[in-house]
Amino acid sequence: MDRKEITKFLSDLLVQSRFQGIGKYWAREVSIDYGTIEVKRVDFMEFQPEGVVHISDIEKGIFICYEVKSSLGDYRSGHGQNFLTEKNYLVMPMEVYKKVSSDIEHDIGVICPIPMGKDNYDEYQNPTSLETEEIRWQMKVIKPAITRRRNRSMTELLFCMLRSGK
Repeated sequence: MDRKEITKFLSDLLVQSRFQGIGKYWAREVSIDYGTIEVKRVDFMEFQPEGVVHISDIEKGIFICYEVKSSLGDYRSGHGQNFLTEKNYLVMPMEVYKKVSSDIEHDIGVICPIPMGKDNYDEYQNPTSLETEEIRWQMKVIKPAITRRRNRSMTELLFCMLRSGK
């Protein structure tokens, strides 16, 4: 697979595994600071309200950013690591994670595709090629994100998500 195909594979699997079902609020290619020279784009942004019964449940919600990195070159390019929210994840093949694990900030989480039924540790030790035929893949959190404070208002981030659509 080339870089574009890997990005599509990772993105499609992320959507299937994290964003499907009732009560999932997300957008792809979310632009922040649109119209300025400081514009940033986040591959995926999710909003998780604490609930939807009371307004305070919504106001207590958190945002999660996901940045897809298909290769070592993509990771090291300096583009697209726009971590603006309470939780932030890198989404990458296990082979890439093995090469960059010591470079990832302590509060940034990592999600990788793992063949169904395979243990995270085993996959880390011997990564399965994404080109392997007839494998059912699942996205797994390899390194949980540590919650931090965001520097953008809820209104701004929700508007940016709305403007981006899905």
